[in-house]
Amino acid sequence: MRAGLAALSAVILSLAIGVAVSTGEMAIPLSTVAKAVSNRVLGTGFPLNPIQEGIIGDYRLSRALVAAGCGATLALSGSILQALLRNPLAEPYVLGISAGASTGAVAVMIMGWGGGALSLSGGAFAGAVMAFVLVSLLAAGAGGFGDRIILAGVAGSQLFNALTSTIVTTSANAEQARGVMFWLLGNLGGVRWPDVYLVLPIALAGLGVGLFYARALDAFTFGVDAAAALGIPVTRIRLVLFGATAVTTAIMVSIVGSIGFVGLVIPHAARFLVGAGHARLLPVAAVAGAIFLVLADVISRTIIPQQILPIGVVTALFGAPAFAVILYRARRPQ
Repeated sequence: MRAGLAALSAVILSLAIGVAVSTGEMAIPLSTVAKAVSNRVLGTGFPLNPIQEGIIGDYRLSRALVAAGCGATLALSGSILQALLRNPLAEPYVLGISAGASTGAVAVMIMGWGGGALSLSGGAFAGAVMAFVLVSLLAAGAGGFGDRIILAGVAGSQLFNALTSTIVTTSANAEQARGVMFWLLGNLGGVRWPDVYLVLPIALAGLGVGLFYARALDAFTFGVDAAAALGIPVTRIRLVLFGATAVTTAIMVSIVGSIGFVGLVIPHAARFLVGAGHARLLPVAAVAGAIFLVLADVISRTIIPQQILPIGVVTALFGAPAFAVILYRARRPQ
């Protein structure tokens, strides 16, 4: 059963990536995509149109792979946080990471903070880490890493959003403000192969950490007291998993900007398909998140001719109704 599900998931994800690579202003047949990938990976030497091969190898394939890795990581983080906090609304951005990353990126982009030593991604990562540290301190001071961290995340998000707005309104010109807005809503346009070599290992590492603690996550779904009664070192595992989700999400946000609803909706959909056991849930959520974000990127590039929508807009347009359906199906009888 697991082998069949894994094979099916791999086929669907491969097809989604193939569609993403073949779709664009210049349509490229899937057979050509397969040959170009084979040339790049296996060195097979199929004769291809150099323009098409350049589009595939230098732009579209790297973009699709980053989308897949980012979607998988956000879905994994959402699944882990929903178990840790026993809250169906928990997602990576509940920790204030997105807001902090936005502030860091805007500070570098507009204010030039870092003296040229920080790139846009570096500034976003620094801001995300600062936000997580602040939220963690607030949660610890308020009584620990339970539901308090959600309230702390809301407070931290509001603070960093206010800082971002202050920088944009006081220091940015019209062109800078437009660039900031586009980045804040998610942007895969600038990703290249160095980003792939960072994103995919991070996604695999996040899956590995989640699977390593799968039994502990199953225990957390019944509450902290139940987990402690089963011999789970609650505080240590919480710190490890909160830290892992914060770092992995910060890296993704620093590369592609803020993309919402993936970490909120996909874990619920995966839970509906395979149940709440995290040994099954986490791999399915990762693959589903990867497929969702790859296809969302395709839609963002094709829904309006000659224009690319921020991918965060697309995920929200599809994620919000999907989450409404999930809530409706999960309603309790009165």
